[in-house]
Amino acid sequence: MMITTDEVWRDLIGINADPPDRRKKCDKCKRPVVVCWCSSLPQPPVAVASQIVILQHPAEEKRSLRTALMLQLGLTPGKCVVYKGKRFPNTRHPPELQQVLDSPQTLLLYPSKDSVPLEEIDRSAGPYTLVLIDGTWPQAKAIYASSPALHQLRQVKLIAVGVSDYIIRTQPTEGCLSTLETAAQCLAVLESKPELRQQLVRPLHALCKYQLDNGAVEHQSKEYLMKTNQYPKPIGKRLSRLLNYSNTVCGSAAPLEQQSDTQESR
Repeated sequence: MMITTDEVWRDLIGINADPPDRRKKCDKCKRPVVVCWCSSLPQPPVAVASQIVILQHPAEEKRSLRTALMLQLGLTPGKCVVYKGKRFPNTRHPPELQQVLDSPQTLLLYPSKDSVPLEEIDRSAGPYTLVLIDGTWPQAKAIYASSPALHQLRQVKLIAVGVSDYIIRTQPTEGCLSTLETAAQCLAVLESKPELRQQLVRPLHALCKYQLDNGAVEHQSKEYLMKTNQYPKPIGKRLSRLLNYSNTVCGSAAPLEQQSDTQESR
């Protein structure tokens, strides 16, 4: 039996260019069920007076292990809002974002020379809206530089937050946190509830445990590796600047997640 060119062509046209994803996915976290972390989310979601607003670089959405979604699902609806872009606000953002940026109750977590410790903010004057920039450190700096509205906000930083629990990825410096950890620590301070951090980061612990149980290895920060003479490559200019910036400008303040994946592959 002879197969005609037309028949071959029709068969080729019928082939799906994108192979089907046969793994069943969770409706909430959109991850394959086998690696779903939703069972570790707080039940019920945590109710807080404060609000977290995340300004997310578009590249962060592609990171498969991003933690911002963990924060959104761990808090009651509307308490964590994510806006995407490289400049804030822009014409695609809803007017609510401009209202947030104009509010005297809005704080920007950004480790500059003008930042004051979040722990020193008058919590009785709250509730506050805390703005986080989600992206790599260069992306975060670019977003800040191109967004004049952010320059008018009161800037705060975290003090002595410890080492990240995101142990399956290499952080640039000691004290770099994921977006989830950063927000959870800030909420623990603003709400005067130290237990909030532990409650909100449980999905991250579950994710890391699964990865470690299936062949991943625990990572140390680049700063730690350099201090212990284990860093395998020459120190580049960007990493050197980040280490110097963290030590001289931020002091013991925790750099934003943005500085680690910022912060995340989230």
